Amino acid sequence: MHEMALCEGVIEIIETEARKQSFARVKTVWLEIGALSQVEPEAMRFCFEVVAAGSVAAEARLEIVVSPGVGWCMSCVKSVPIERRYDPCPCCGGYQLQVTAGDEMRVKELEVA
Repeated sequence: MHEMALCEGVIEIIETEARKQSFARVKTVWLEIGALSQVEPEAMRFCFEVVAAGSVAAEARLEIVVSPGVGWCMSCVKSVPIERRYDPCPCCGGYQLQVTAGDEMRVKELEVA
């Protein structure tokens, strides 16, 4: 389960920011997960609770924002929405798509105390 390692990275980012910005507690973490990122949101919720124990985010609520997949169709020469990798272009049916958004994961925002 790679979500556990991803959550450890998120907690590391939060702990680093807590030291830099001098906050003692995180109330809410907004995590943006791309629809094409191969990250399972429910697994992230479970892992976050486990990994956050004993950290400044121990009592934090995790809010997950899923960003849509977008690809550049080389045939249509335009950006198109895509739901899954290797799907055809919804406009022309071609397979010459390059993912341009939706494969990222980032800490979008923190509510701290």
